[in-house]
Formats: sequence, C-alpha cells, structure tokens
Amino acid sequence: MKNTKQITEGALLTGIYLVMLLILLFLPIPIIGTFLMFALPVPFVIYSYHFGFKPGLVMLVGATVLASIVATVFSFPVTLLSGLGGVSLGGAMYNKRNAYETWISGSLGFIGGLVAVYVLTQLLFGLNWMEEIQRAIDQSISMTQDVLTSIGGEETEATVQILREQMESLPDYLPGILAVTGIAMALISQWLSYKLLNRLEKAGLFFPPVREMRLPVAILWYYFIAMILNLIFMDGEGIWYMAAVNVSLLTGMLLILQGFSFIFFYSREKQWPKAVPIMAIILSVLLPQLFLYLVRILGIIDIGFPLRDKVEKKK
Repeated sequence: MKNTKQITEGALLTGIYLVMLLILLFLPIPIIGTFLMFALPVPFVIYSYHFGFKPGLVMLVGATVLASIVATVFSFPVTLLSGLGGVSLGGAMYNKRNAYETWISGSLGFIGGLVAVYVLTQLLFGLNWMEEIQRAIDQSISMTQDVLTSIGGEETEATVQILREQMESLPDYLPGILAVTGIAMALISQWLSYKLLNRLEKAGLFFPPVREMRLPVAILWYYFIAMILNLIFMDGEGIWYMAAVNVSLLTGMLLILQGFSFIFFYSREKQWPKAVPIMAIILSVLLPQLFLYLVRILGIIDIGFPLRDKVEKKK
C-alpha cells in the first residue's frame, strides 16, 4: 500500500512539475516566469517531505528523464537545480529539522545545483560564463561611457576608469554570487512549500521569529580568517584571493542578518514600536555604506558576546 501511494504521488507531482516547466519554457512571461522559478522545487519538496531523501532522488531522476524528452535537453539544468534544492529541503523536513536547519540544507542543495548547472552548461552547450560576464561588463561600461560623453561631463574618463576597476572584479565574486543566489532560492522555495503544506495538510510548518535566529560562533572565525587572507592576498590574483573574497562576502551577509535579528530581539525586549526595526532595515537599504557596516558590527558582538542573556537577565 505504501509503495502504491509513493508511486502514485510521485507520478502526480512529477506531472505537476512538468506542466510548470513547460509553462516556464514556452510562455516566457516575466512575472509568471519569476514565480515559477521559485515554485518548480515545490513538488520535489512535498514528495521528499512525505517519503524521505532517497525517494526524492528517485523522483528527480524520473523527472529529469521525462523533462529531457518532453521539454528538450535544455530543461535538464533547470530540473537538476530545482530537484537538488527541493529534495534537500524536503529531506530535512522529513527528518524533522527545524526551519533554519532546513534552510541551511536547502541552501546547500541549491548551491550544489547551481554549481552543477554552471559546469554542465559549459560541457553540454559550450557556454562560458566567465566570457559572458566579461562581455556584459564591457557592454555596460561602453553604454555608460556613451551616456557620460553625451552629457558632457568633464571627468568622464576618470569616472569610467573607476567603474571599470569596480566591475572588473565582478567575476571574482562569482562563487559568492552563486552561493547567495542559492540561499535566496532556498528561502523562497521553503516559504512557498510551508504555505502550501499548511494549506493542504495543516502541517504547522513555520519560520520562528527573526529575533530568535542565532548563528554559531564558527561564523566569526570564518569571517576573521577571510579578512586576514584579504590582507595577505591583496594582489587580486590566485585561488586564495578568490576564496577570501567570497568567504568574506558570505560570512559578512550572515553577520548582517544576525545584526538585524538582534535589533528585532532588543526592540521586542524593550517593547519598542515595530516601526523601529523596520526603520533600521529601510535605512540600511538607503544608506548601506554606513548602516550595513554598523549592523554587521552588531551581529559580530551578538555572536561573540552573550548580549541577549544579559538583556534577558536585566528584564
């Protein structure tokens, strides 16, 4: 009976995935396409949530074969990305991991999927991502230079040179960009899956409040090691430089999240209006060079020192 249910649900969810994939590929409407990119992993999440990690991988293999037949071989990278991310999320939910642990598992799955897509698109389709990025950078700089020249700015060459130096380093951040993209995709797909499962099955799945998020102390060590490596390898070349830049980017973002978490926590403890932490986020978006720096420092202090325990004791 269990095997019959497993096969039936797998076939149904695979069919739903294929329909969404065909809509994405053959009806390229921007808004619908963006939504479907985050919704494609949901069938894999639901199936793996019900039956576990290994059956989820079996569904991924079947969906990959069918998608390649029905929607051409170009659907293979999309299916691989959606499947690995979705199975990682669903498998963690099946094993009763909490929301943040599930998010980490899904992030690793999506990052692995993005790396696999990066490699496979080069091997199967001859697409060199570095060359495409460099071409896009050159076009962007050329367009900016034309606009500045038409305006008649006196320091056009100096402005373009500064822009070129900033954008030339963009390929070095590609691993970090892939990681950030995977983390974002995991978060949105997990949220969609929670909403759907709660609606259909009353599963009671939810994210704990942001104020309860606590990152491990190891994040601080990774961040400081990356900062030291950045100082050592300042020439902008080599694998150690790229590793330092990308680890610094990722850990810095995590520390910023921890800083916002503490702001929400402290506002709750002090019974401040909800507008206070929201205003902190708005100011960080509007003036990132100042406020994001301060929020990151707050995140470092929150992880390294037991600030929350002291606040709760005073209360």
